[in-house]
Parts: sequence; C-alpha cells; structure tokens
Amino acid sequence: MTEHAPPRSEPHPQPPRARLGGPHPPAPEAMTGAQSLIRSLEAVGVDTVFGIPGGAILPAYDPLMDSVKLRHILVRHEQGAGHAATGYAQATGRVGVCMATSGPGATNLVTPIADAHMDSVPIVAITGQVAAKSIGTDAFQEADICGITMPITKHNFLVTRAEDIPRTIAEAFHIAATGRPGPVLVDIAKDALQAKTVFSWPPKNDLPGYRPVTKPHAKQIREAARLITAAKRPVLYVGGGVLKARATTELRVLAEQTGAPVVTTLMALGAFPDTHGQHLGMPGMHGSVAAVTALQKSDLIIALGARFDDRVTGKLDSFAPYAKVVHADIDPAEIGKNREADVPIVGDAREVIADLIVALQTEAGEGNSGDYSEWWEQLHRWRDTYPLGYEKPANGQLSPQQVIQRLGELAPEGTVYAAGVGQHQMWAAHFIDYERPATWLNSGGAGTMGYAVPAAMGAKAGRPESTVWAIDGDGCFQMTNQELVTCALNNIPIKVAIINNGALGMVRQWQTLFYNQRYSNTVLHSGGAEAYSGSADGSADDSAAKPSAGTRVPDFVKLAEAMGCVALRCETPEELDAVIEQANAVNDRPVVVDFIVHEDAQVWPMVAAGTSNDEILAARGVRPDFGDGEDD
Repeated sequence: MTEHAPPRSEPHPQPPRARLGGPHPPAPEAMTGAQSLIRSLEAVGVDTVFGIPGGAILPAYDPLMDSVKLRHILVRHEQGAGHAATGYAQATGRVGVCMATSGPGATNLVTPIADAHMDSVPIVAITGQVAAKSIGTDAFQEADICGITMPITKHNFLVTRAEDIPRTIAEAFHIAATGRPGPVLVDIAKDALQAKTVFSWPPKNDLPGYRPVTKPHAKQIREAARLITAAKRPVLYVGGGVLKARATTELRVLAEQTGAPVVTTLMALGAFPDTHGQHLGMPGMHGSVAAVTALQKSDLIIALGARFDDRVTGKLDSFAPYAKVVHADIDPAEIGKNREADVPIVGDAREVIADLIVALQTEAGEGNSGDYSEWWEQLHRWRDTYPLGYEKPANGQLSPQQVIQRLGELAPEGTVYAAGVGQHQMWAAHFIDYERPATWLNSGGAGTMGYAVPAAMGAKAGRPESTVWAIDGDGCFQMTNQELVTCALNNIPIKVAIINNGALGMVRQWQTLFYNQRYSNTVLHSGGAEAYSGSADGSADDSAAKPSAGTRVPDFVKLAEAMGCVALRCETPEELDAVIEQANAVNDRPVVVDFIVHEDAQVWPMVAAGTSNDEILAARGVRPDFGDGEDD
C-alpha cells in the first residue's frame, strides 16, 4: 500500500475478542457445562440473545438468568429469534445469536438459518439436544438438527461433552465472522449442559484447513487494472460482499477515481450512495433500465463481492455477451460458478478495492487511463429516457409507491429499513434513497416472507438510537407479526408500515401477466380462489373495486392494539403525510400503520423469469429502444 491509498476509516470486521481483564488468563473455574456456555458467550462479546426455552436447552437458561452482560429477548416463535439475530447482525456488523430447544424448537430455526446462509449473514444458532445416550433413539423432541442444517450452515457442531463447550463457542464465532460470513449452528446435548466441568478462557481453536484468503494476488490486481484502463464500457457491479467487508469508503474512492458507472445489487443497497451521479441503480429482474442495460452492453464487468445470481443475470447464456469479467470474491467457490471470470481475484473486498486503487494510480502515472465519455452519453440517455416512476390510481386510492417514497422522505436521517419479500420489497428498493451502509435489510437470496418484523426487532435491539421501519406486505406481516408482542414487552419501539393491497401482490402480478388474470388463492380477504379481479391490463385505474372495511380480516389496527402497539390506518393520499409524521413521533412503543393501497399496482421495470435481460420492459408493453439497432 502506498501513501496514496485511501484512508481506511471503517474497521475491518473481526470476530469479537475475549474480555480477559488482564495480561494473564484467569484461573480455571469449576462449573456446569451450562454455566460455561453463558461464560463463553460473555467472553466472545455477545450482548443480546433471542430465544425461547424448552426442555433440552433449559439447563442453559438457569445461569443465563444470572448474567449481567447478556440480554435475553424472549420471542414468540423460534423463526422470529432467527430473523431477529439476522437483523441484529446486518444492522450492527456483529454476530447475531439465537437459542432454541431440541426438536421443533430447532427445526423452527431452519428457515432463518437458510435465509442467513443465502445472504452471508453471521449468526450463531445454539440449540439444545436430547442427552447423548438418547441421540438416535427417536427420543421425545429429538431431531438431527446438524444433519438437517448441514447444507445451509457454514459449519455446525454437535457437542456431547461439557469440556468442549468453550472451544466450540469460540470456534463457532470465529467461523461465522471471518471469511465469507455465514450461520453456524451449535447443538449441545442436555447432559453436556448438566455435567460438571472446568472452565478456562481463552480456549485453543482447532480448525485445520480453515484459512480464508483475504489478501488478493498482486498479479491479478495488475491485470484487472490494465483491463479497466483499456475498457470503453466498464461497469462496477457491486454486491453485498462490499458491505460485509466494510469497504464502502474504498468503493467510493475507486468509483470516483475511475469514473465508471456503479450498479448495486439488492443486497448491496447503501454500499454506494443512491444519489451519487455515477450510480445507475439496482440491476436485475426488477432493476432500473439503466442498470440492467449497462451490464448487458458493457465490455468489462468488475464484480466486487457479487455472485452473478439468476435474478441479476436473467437468462445466463445471454447475459452481458460483450463483456470480459473481473470477479473478486472472498469465497473462491463463487468465482466461475455462474459466469467464467477472465481475471479471478480471491480476497476480501476491502483489500481488493484498496489494491485496485493503488494499481490504477500506477497505471495513471504511466499515462494509462480510461476514456468513458461516449459510454456515459449512452448511460445518461437511458437513465433520462427510462427513469423509475409510477402512476397514481385514477380512483383516488393510495399508491403503494407513493406511500413508500414518502416514508423515506419523512423519516429521520439514518433510518434503518427492513423489508419483507415481494412487491413492497422492490418498491422499497426503488423509491427510498440509501446513502449509508447498514440502512437496508432484506431477505435477498431466500426471499423469506415474514422476515421484516423480526429483523427490524433485531436491528432496533442492536441499534436502539436509530429509527427502524419495517416495510411489510399484508401477506408477509401475517406470518411473524406475533413478534410485535416481543417488541412491546421489551421496549423495542419499531415502526411497521403494512402495504395492504389485500393480496399476495407479487404472485398476483405474475397471475396478471402470465396466467390470464386467474387469481387462484392470492386474495387474502377471502377463503381461497375468488373472482376479485383487477383491471384487465394491470394498470392503475379505477376498475377495481376498493375493498370494504368488512373484508379486512384481520383488522390490523385492532390486532396491533391487542399486541400493545400504537395502531394507525391511512386510506387516502391527503392524510398520508400526517399519518407518517404521527408514526415517526411515537418512540416509546411499537407503531403499526395499515396503509390501504390500490391492489393492481405493479413493479416495473421487469425482466420476465427465464428471459434475456435484453427483453427488459420499462413498463407493461413498453420495450426500451436502445438506439443500437439490436432492439425492436
């Protein structure tokens, strides 16, 4: 690194250090395995645990009651504990922790563990297990949670001896937080928790073969810099790995040094300021026309902590046909998995970007720099011609896009947003500006309905000074809203915006576009399939009847009030700002706002599943003309 390298203002993520209290480790102490578990969690720096007790994990809950360093938050469902741990980790950068008992308690964590695995979120899930001698006998509340979660964890452990607990906890947190982050499961037999042992700290880690590569190879960096300066149409394709590496400062320096356009994936929103002139938006199935097309027409893609997933590439064999690829990722398994890399770079995104900056400075010193002026002329034309937008309903109903846009505009600075999955997720990605890292939390890879409320709870627990809005659909909200009770009883005043269109919105959109408007089992205010169809073309007009108050089952205002929340309802554009400001003013308890919106609003732009990104539609029936003779 030369003196010209950018300052590294963000600390590099490291596993929490043990609090030793002096130069010499304390003397070993006699205690139970359960006590050593709690002491180990304290030693690795845990301050919050989300969980529910049960028979097999109960021995751990007794010493937990005596801990002055650990806050346990009693959730209402284990899935809520897992998503809360994920939200905590995404918002704070620290390892999130959840705890459950054996059998159904453990299996209820499978969904959030899979979710964290897909999105590379560092969490440690601790589960109780039946006594060691009963494992494999189909004992009461026994489940092979290690076998079940093997494909969806970075690693997992089955602990049957009390003396192994401290070392296992230390290793679990090290694995979860280093390299490519991810979930680690620690399953502890009940008799190991009850047995006597001797606790000493720090333990000696025993992880042969686990050596994540963080420093990139200098030769690959030089070759990448050469390609960047030689390119005419480069794009910086930024994925969530840049946020995980806390490399946003370096990313901005690299972008401004090169002058190349930047696209940030759904998992990377906030890694580069949305309002920056070089930012083209989000690529993918519902990405901006400029972002999708920039990748498609580029001659060089610099992929940083991104994985070329199907939602970004569309039909893979037609993706970016003219582009060479520089692919940097800390996980070597991702490089070349979906798209062959011309220059593969294994390393931490922060190290890679910092070294690229230096290499490009060297290239510039030798008279080599890129000229992207013609490229920017095209990009500006696409961005100006096909901006993100929406039409307001002609019948005077609330537009969901307008609701979300105003939420972002009226929210306090630094607000954290957690979104569910579906239309509201895409609108939240489009119509709120993310200027800072760790302000956008969502389930990107797994697409988990029910993520938003517990994730917002975890984020607020980890960052109590921040305003946290959960933007949820009425379908997603009905999966995990019981965690509002947890929030109300534990002084976790999140705010929830229910984008209530009376339907499973994204599925309904697909039924409108691809299933001849046959709305099978997507209408939420009926018992199943029914003929509550919208406009024939899916546009925002007044042909759809407004749902009556009698169809509101459940009544979200009454439900929220029953769970100890302030509850509001907004039905017209005229009252929108006042209701949002009223919600923002409440900070001593959770707030739920039921926004009744037009049911036929759709998410655009769109690339239909399985088609080429060349076939992107800016709106229904609106195919962009790129002026290059290759499009209709």
